[in-house]
Amino acid sequence: MLKTPSIVAFIPARSGSKRVSGKNIRPLCGHPLLAYSITSAKASKIFKEVMVSTDSNAYASIAEKYGASVPFLRPPEFAQEHSTDIEWVSYTLRQLRDKGSEFDCFAILRPTSPFRNKDTIRMAWKTFLRAGDIDSLRAVELCSQHPGKMWIIRGNHLIPILPYENGGIPWHNIPYQSLPKVYIQNASLEIAWSRVALEDNSISGVKVMPFVIEGYEGFDINEPLDFDFAEYLVQRGVAILPKCKPVCRVKKRR
Repeated sequence: MLKTPSIVAFIPARSGSKRVSGKNIRPLCGHPLLAYSITSAKASKIFKEVMVSTDSNAYASIAEKYGASVPFLRPPEFAQEHSTDIEWVSYTLRQLRDKGSEFDCFAILRPTSPFRNKDTIRMAWKTFLRAGDIDSLRAVELCSQHPGKMWIIRGNHLIPILPYENGGIPWHNIPYQSLPKVYIQNASLEIAWSRVALEDNSISGVKVMPFVIEGYEGFDINEPLDFDFAEYLVQRGVAILPKCKPVCRVKKRR
């Protein structure tokens, strides 16, 4: 019987958000935003470790309070506004390996998707394991705005994003219901083999498998109004947040 690969959950929570100050620890329905991803990750019971990657001691203390590990802080150079994911992911995997903790796979569960639940994480992991020869799995959802109807402006002319035609008819002249389904990635989850990051310097690789998310699990909080809308969804019973509970008191970090 083959051994199930080991997997670590990475919850990225840098402190320098420009659009929403302190976004990753801003309260949502009584708990800091990152607490919901920690709770779902731990409740899924698939991870050998649930780790928060942050550059902030304050964020680290909050993460530990809700049961995540923060074995080290992310270096400032990997926590800038334009820092790429592969920078902190490969750094973290190497640091963990040097400390004696190696994982076959990693998942990225971004705190800005608080409605992602434990069952979805479990299903994504099962789908990933059954897939065979792939590099990664990425959550996607149907586009609400089709690229066949999109344009760029060049001077005083509109240029279609999809310039080729479908059976002689431009995409932008085809009824919405006749357009092919197009999916967009969301921030809810990604799973990949660690070798993809360590050897190929990528968080996704080349062979990427889709994992279709429906409802509000892919809802991404990035603006102040997104917090208000998320609370509205909870109050109306349209979306459900994981039930968070602090699991420990954390000593002051030095």
